Amino acid sequence: MRIGLFTDTYCPQINGVATSVNMLKKGLEKKGNIVYLVTVNPDKYEYSIEDNGKVLRLPGVPIKIYDYKLASVYPLKAINIIKKWRLDVIHSHTEFGVGTFARIIATQFGIPLVHTYHTMYEDYVHYITHGYFNWSSKKIVEYLTLFYCDKTNTELIVPTVKACNLFKEKYHVDRDVYVIPTGIDTDRFNRENNKKFNKKSARENLNLKMDDFVILTVGRIAQEKNITFIIDNMKKIVKKCPKAKLLIVGDGPDFDKCKKLISKYKIDNNVIMTGKVPYDKIVDYYLLADIFVTASTTETQGLTVIEAMAASLPVVCINDESFLNVVIDDINGKIFSGSSEYIKDVCMIYNDRKLLERLSRQAKVSTEMYSIKYFASKVEDVYRIAIKNYHRNLIPMVDKIKSMFGGRNK
Repeated sequence: MRIGLFTDTYCPQINGVATSVNMLKKGLEKKGNIVYLVTVNPDKYEYSIEDNGKVLRLPGVPIKIYDYKLASVYPLKAINIIKKWRLDVIHSHTEFGVGTFARIIATQFGIPLVHTYHTMYEDYVHYITHGYFNWSSKKIVEYLTLFYCDKTNTELIVPTVKACNLFKEKYHVDRDVYVIPTGIDTDRFNRENNKKFNKKSARENLNLKMDDFVILTVGRIAQEKNITFIIDNMKKIVKKCPKAKLLIVGDGPDFDKCKKLISKYKIDNNVIMTGKVPYDKIVDYYLLADIFVTASTTETQGLTVIEAMAASLPVVCINDESFLNVVIDDINGKIFSGSSEYIKDVCMIYNDRKLLERLSRQAKVSTEMYSIKYFASKVEDVYRIAIKNYHRNLIPMVDKIKSMFGGRNK
């Protein structure tokens, strides 16, 4: 198939959507498909063509939310380039910006459109409203989500049951919704494939000792990720587990706030904040850690959880639907509902080496179904359904148009 992926965010940007699109592109290409990609130029307000003409970057305008940009214009130049690709299917990964362009192209050239809903937008309204008009803003988000995800595409994909329930139970969408977890390059995080990795040296670079118990969390340092919950409870964990060290990998708007909180609690010697880390270096942090933790309730899937488990890290996560298909309590990790449970679970693993080893082994096994190959195969199936349904629905439309112009009299 000739496939067009449309996304507002892509490498070298580091976030869940960029990772998902990158993994899908690799998986589809390995299966023999020809994959083209339309995205935003992250550095300059200009067009650029990369990867032997298969990646088209459009001028982008900053939207003052992290380092995200939205495509601003869709001129004839870009349309002519895409026309020459002769796409069989278009797959959009954003509702706005480049996602709108995907809908324009799909309509103009008669191409079936598949869409993946990656972001629970209601959880990000505060970045726009700053606490004002939240209710009305969420209703607007609901309207826009339904318009883009239900009315303007052939087939809809979501990464988790949590996202599926949003459309089925809250938005009452009456259509097929395909639940396909994003795949990752599990081999990349596998410890057996990283035998040259020097754990002792990596820890020393962060002033960590080999007998330290390293608690890792990776992601954007922002309100919706609930990093403050982890820091708040670290002061209590340190009292019970003196060799526990919290390693926070990532950057974001709450970075300074978290630094101040760490100083306030006087746990500077037990918490390390790395700031932004290049994606090609991120695997080292998983490999040097003992467990992975997250308290975020705004994920659609939580790719960092799968990455951690691929690196044989048990996951201690909050009781949220986005994680429940991946983390099984006391099998490959622990699931908590509040501070007391979180502290108990972390300390239990800290004090029980056999438990840590058992959870680690099972964590690695649990990620086998999240391979890139499996991910690409499931998405390919949806492409075939989209192409079939698009052309099946097109025939009655063509017949109706013919009848309007005298086709019934032939």
